Amino acid sequence: MSFGEPNNPYGQPQGQQPGYGYPQQQGQQPGYGYPQAPPIQQPYGAGGYPGAVMEMPGGVKSARVILWILSSLNVIGALAVIAISFTLESELSNSGATSAEADAFADLGQGLMIGVGIFSAIVGALGMVLAAKFKSGGSGVRVCTIVYGSFMVLFSIFSLPAGIISLVLGILIIVFVAKADGAAWFNRQKQQY
Repeated sequence: MSFGEPNNPYGQPQGQQPGYGYPQQQGQQPGYGYPQAPPIQQPYGAGGYPGAVMEMPGGVKSARVILWILSSLNVIGALAVIAISFTLESELSNSGATSAEADAFADLGQGLMIGVGIFSAIVGALGMVLAAKFKSGGSGVRVCTIVYGSFMVLFSIFSLPAGIISLVLGILIIVFVAKADGAAWFNRQKQQY
């Protein structure tokens, strides 16, 4: 191997810098002189290739947990209200009040309590269905969750100061699902199995 031979095509020419005659600028690596492109940013969780499995963002996970908690509390509260209505009705009938107006008022009160209990149970069941759909749901689940959170905020305002916790949790649901990573999660491409 003779690198100094003039006929050797693999030899280093004498007296020239590496880079084959192109002037080198300060701070640049030897190359073809093209500027280096910045790295390409992939959308959230895309993984750089089609069909990549996207992980649920932390805010969306938090919204899902909050939905499960609020929904469970709604169902438990609904069962408690219905049970209390029957307990109050039995206490009123045992008290000896025989007035027809008192009986009608007791029946109306029990009917209202049972109605509120059933409504609360339906709202709780809807929240559980939404929370269960977070893993596979699309933009419809996101919109329904935002509407659900809005109703939680609205009904919590009417029950202040006792409803302050559900007010804050309803606002958190809306914020976590409405953020950009939440939108990316619900609008992602579903895998075909």
